[in-house]
Amino acid sequence: MKIGLNIGYWGAGNDATNLLLAQEADRLGFSVVWVAEAYGSDAATVLGWLAARTERVDLGSAILQIPARRPTMTAMTAATLDNLSGGRFRLGLGVSGPQVSEGWYGVPFRKPVQRTREYVDIVGKALRYERVRHDGAHFQLPLPGGPGKALPLAVPPAREHIPLYLAALGPQNLELTGEIADGWLGLFFSPEHSHESLDRIRAGREKAGATLDGFDVATTAPLAVGDDWLEAADHARPYVAGFVGGAGSRENNFYRDLMARMGYEAAADEVRERYLTMDYAGAMAAVPTEFLDKTSLLGPKQRIADRMQALAESGVTTLALSPTHPDPEASKRALRVAAEALDASGVGD
Repeated sequence: MKIGLNIGYWGAGNDATNLLLAQEADRLGFSVVWVAEAYGSDAATVLGWLAARTERVDLGSAILQIPARRPTMTAMTAATLDNLSGGRFRLGLGVSGPQVSEGWYGVPFRKPVQRTREYVDIVGKALRYERVRHDGAHFQLPLPGGPGKALPLAVPPAREHIPLYLAALGPQNLELTGEIADGWLGLFFSPEHSHESLDRIRAGREKAGATLDGFDVATTAPLAVGDDWLEAADHARPYVAGFVGGAGSRENNFYRDLMARMGYEAAADEVRERYLTMDYAGAMAAVPTEFLDKTSLLGPKQRIADRMQALAESGVTTLALSPTHPDPEASKRALRVAAEALDASGVGD
């Protein structure tokens, strides 16, 4: 198993810290640094900047939002970032959620699985330097009856193949990920519940005539280091409450649904309700400590090493860390402890 860093959303008041963490991950030999976008800063610009400020570490989008860009634009962006980084870019895609897709981009959220399949097909054709032709329910290239013609990408990427990942939570999207992607971007992954996701991904791989060998199961886990793991867990509460309570509406939140499927439905509903009524302290307090422990890396080095071993044994091949300490230096130290824990665990690649 390899480790990476997920610096999340840019522009939230921690930009200088994020750069320091990305550079520390580069120095420590981490595998990848992932950058997110929602409806604030875009990931592509940040990734281009990080490409100029790092040397070895891969740089990935987690995610570029499918409703935000036409698929050929995404192919152009991927090729550009791969060139700017010297062949270090990983393309992570996802449909986001209905609130962002329809409220921010004005793009209907209907049939996300079919839309993702078509989108990935077009991106793949462009990055393979083919003339792009597609006749689907969501995309048509070239437009029929007009002056347009099928074009190839004018500037190819640095590599013949850019690794493509999909962020997925629901059963159908997980199966699609296994079928058409090189890797999966997961969140709140627990070894105790790993089969719920990996069985679906495995089914998709079987459709494609493949196995999980060579497929990157890449998950992100909140990281909080300290002698007392219960105290460390409190650092992760804002991170988890933000997703379970705030990443969606009262009627539609994929992370709330994930927590519910893991056996914490009542707590998930309370977190959501408190968060949406701006009782943020109450939302954080309502996150079950057991859920935090199952989906995060908490406590001293050996405890983190033990959890890393369990994650690797459950099928995780890339573990991205999201430090949750409010102090930048404490977050840097946490990355160093995590690197040492990976060595101690015996599962490092």
